[in-house]
Amino acid sequence: MNRQWQMVAVIVSGLGLGAWALTRYAPPPVGAQVGNTAPEYRVLDTATGDSVSLRADYDGKVVLVNVWATWCLPCRLEMPAMERLYQEYKDEGFRIAAVSVDEDSPERVRAFAEELGLTFDILHDRSNLIQPAYQTIGLPQSYLIDKQGKIQLVAIGEERWDSDVHRARVAALLAE
Repeated sequence: MNRQWQMVAVIVSGLGLGAWALTRYAPPPVGAQVGNTAPEYRVLDTATGDSVSLRADYDGKVVLVNVWATWCLPCRLEMPAMERLYQEYKDEGFRIAAVSVDEDSPERVRAFAEELGLTFDILHDRSNLIQPAYQTIGLPQSYLIDKQGKIQLVAIGEERWDSDVHRARVAALLAE
């Protein structure tokens, strides 16, 4: 009986070690990574009720795709800086596509954005399927995409979007 438990322990340990090695040394999944084309995904525009393509409708623009939720405090904290960045560069072709993954209604998401005085595009994905499509690992998570639709930056967590670094990055992409 003792020998059977030893064999089970060896098998379980081997499976655990194999799973660890696969996650540790496996290549990252192809998709929403720097240098790749941004995934095609459709979301609801909370202002118009129309379906919006994150690729086709922003084609030829520098766009910051921000995945967020109303209940996410870091998301809320970074939005005023996003608004300032948007105000600075919107006339040069810069857009922000802020995609809420809330299960709430689009009206609730729109009301939240109005409360914060946000004027950039507030989009909604109640299904939350953007997260696997864009391979997010948390909220907020953002993707800075160039005019050709290539991802130039992936930012995980709250960012100071109006910092000199991000402003210079956006200005350089707009100048291309």
